This record gives sequence, C-alpha cells and structure tokens, in this order.
Amino acid sequence: MQPTGGRDSQLCDSNNQKIHPQPMEEANNQNPEAVESLISRIFTNISSLKSAYIQLQAAHTPYDPDKIQAADKLVIAKLKDLSELKHFYRENNPKPICVSPQDSRLAAEIQEQQSLLKTYEVMVKKFQSEIRNKDSEITQVQQQISEANQRRTKLEKNLKLRGLSTNESEGSSEESGFVLLELTPDLFKSAVEAASKAIHDFSKPLINMMKAAGWDLDAAADSIEPDTVYAKRAHKKYAFESHICQRMFGGFQHESFSLKVENLVATEESFFDQYLGLRDIDPLDSVGQNPDSNFGKFCRSKYLVVVHPKMEASFFGNLDQRNHVIEGGHPRTPFYLAFLKLAKSIWLLHRLAYSFDPAAKVFQVKKGSEYSEAYMKSVLENLPKDESDQKPKVGLMVMPGFWIDGCLIHCQVYLTSIKA
Repeated sequence: MQPTGGRDSQLCDSNNQKIHPQPMEEANNQNPEAVESLISRIFTNISSLKSAYIQLQAAHTPYDPDKIQAADKLVIAKLKDLSELKHFYRENNPKPICVSPQDSRLAAEIQEQQSLLKTYEVMVKKFQSEIRNKDSEITQVQQQISEANQRRTKLEKNLKLRGLSTNESEGSSEESGFVLLELTPDLFKSAVEAASKAIHDFSKPLINMMKAAGWDLDAAADSIEPDTVYAKRAHKKYAFESHICQRMFGGFQHESFSLKVENLVATEESFFDQYLGLRDIDPLDSVGQNPDSNFGKFCRSKYLVVVHPKMEASFFGNLDQRNHVIEGGHPRTPFYLAFLKLAKSIWLLHRLAYSFDPAAKVFQVKKGSEYSEAYMKSVLENLPKDESDQKPKVGLMVMPGFWIDGCLIHCQVYLTSIKA
C-alpha cells in the first residue's frame, strides 16, 4: 500500500500543475471544440466590427458629428474585443467554458446574425436616404423641365406668330431679324415708354394745326384743365398731352377696351398673339386690309373722342374726314396717319397688359393730389418750389401708372400750385 503523498505527487507535473484524472479520449476532444468556440466568437466580433464600420460610413452622409463619434467609439470597442480574444488565446490557451460547445456555437451564430441584421438595417436606411435624395433631384429636374417647356412655348410662339422684322427676306436668321420676345415686365415697360412718346409726338402736329387755325392756345389749355398754374407758358403743352392721354386710355381697364366685340377670346395667349400680330405691321396696312377689325374699330372710336368736331372743322374747313371715319373708313391723310401711330401704341400696350397673368393694372392720380415719389414721377426735372414749404400738388396727369407682376411703373404728372 503506497503512501498517499506519493500518489498525489504522481498526479502533478513538473510545473506543479494538477492533472485531472480524465480519460485520454475526452481530454483530446476538448481542445478542438474550445478552439471552434473561440473562432465563432472571432467571426461574431468581425461581423459586429463590419456593422460598426458601416454605421461610421453612414454617419458621413449626411454629415453628423454626433453619430460619427458614437460609431467611432463602437469600432474601437470591437477592435479592442478582438485584441482581447487574441491575447486570451496566446497567453492562456483557452480552456473549455462552462457551457457546452454546442450552446456556445449557437449563441455565437445568433449574435453574428444579429450583427448582420444591424448591417442590413444600416444599408437599408442608407439606400432610403439615397432614394429620398434622388426623388428630390427628380422633382427639381421636373420643375426645370416644366419651366423650360414654358419658355420654349413662348419662343416658338414668337417665331410662329409673325415674330419677324421687315427685313426677314435678307440673309440669315440674325440678319433677317428674327425677334425672340419674352413676356417680361421689361417688355411691358418699353411699351409704356413707347405709348408715352406717341402721345407726345401726336400732340405736336395737333398744337401746330391749332396754331395755324388761329386757336387761342392759352384759352384752349385752360378749358382742358382750368385753375392750373403753369411755371412757364410752354408747359401748357402738357394740358394737351393730358387731354390725349385721358381719351386714349378710357376703358383700358376692360379686356374689350370698351369696344362692342362679339366672341371675344380673352386668354393671355390670344392677347399676346394680337400683340405680336400688329407689332411690326404698319397701322395703315392693318386697317386697310381689315377696316372692321378690333383694332380698326378702336382707331375709329378713339379718333372721334380725341379730335373734337370744332377742332377738325377749323383744321380742314369741313367734317368730311370725320364723316368718313364714322361711316367705317380710315382716311389716308397725314393727320389721320399720325393718329394711327398713336392708336397702335396704346392698342399694343393694352394687348400686352392682358398677356400677363394676372393682367397689368392701370392707375391714375387726381388733380390736386399731394406728390409722392413712391408712385409718381414729375415730367419736369426741377420740381417747383412753394414758398409755404407745402408739398407740390398734381396739376395734370400726363401718363397713367401701372402695376405689373409685382413691379410698379410710376405715373407721370405735371406739378403745380392750384389756384384758390
């Protein structure tokens, strides 16, 4: 019978490590399973690291500092876990854990699948974000296409609807005068300036014919706008311009321009078509080809209210020209031709005003109103000074103002003091 101490010494190795009395087959099978469990944990950590890295990438688009910092910490943590597994294996040659190897592998697979699921969730969110960005880009492109189509339609209409100059038979498109007009407030402003100039131009022959006929221009000016004090006698010309303006713009606020028109097609496109159709045509040619057109009716009606019968009788010694107009004709006299140019400018301005959506609005100021630079403009460069330091008053409105597409076109006024 051997001593107990001797038996215990046989169960220890030279390093004083205790040897468990296990069968050789069981001891040999334990290490491979432990290694397999360790490998499963390594793959699980790698999957988690991949998921953390994808989160880090996603945090950059769009750029989010907080998410980037959190994802960066997660990546470092997963790398640290891998490092610890490596050291554990090298230093301790890992022993079998308390749970069975099969349970360990199953838990590792579950964790790996969960990490993959997180990865897919991150990818799905990234794709959804990209889809939203693409949808936004598509919406912007569709809006740009819509605006481009509208612009193209306007340009095509300008080309198609007689948008050519009188030199269209000469050479290339640039030399032949293709006019590409775009419906803008600047185009309307230029039409207002043209109408103002036309009123001024027509007043000259009217005043000259009144002088030649022996009219008292002072009395005529006072009859148009009584109780108005003029800084200079020459300024009384503005009374005649104001008279012409008031008559020509009567009914401007109506789509029909106060004409009795049957089957009126009142659309922005139709008004712009009429503008383009008359813009580069001689007004006499227009009324000559179609005397009873809307423009022809407009010319006749306005001539009869601008030129008084007494005025016409003193000019020509008879009313033959007036009677010809009343009967539906358009005389070819120099005076009527000058009037047609004026009528054309006002008619084009009206057609252009209703080409906009909403249409341009005309406004006037009453005589005696206080001058305001906000919506008035003096026809004189130097405003008259009042010794009482009162604000200047409106003596005459020479040209109305307009509201167009959020823009203001000032009305033109002659400032004066009013007689008591």
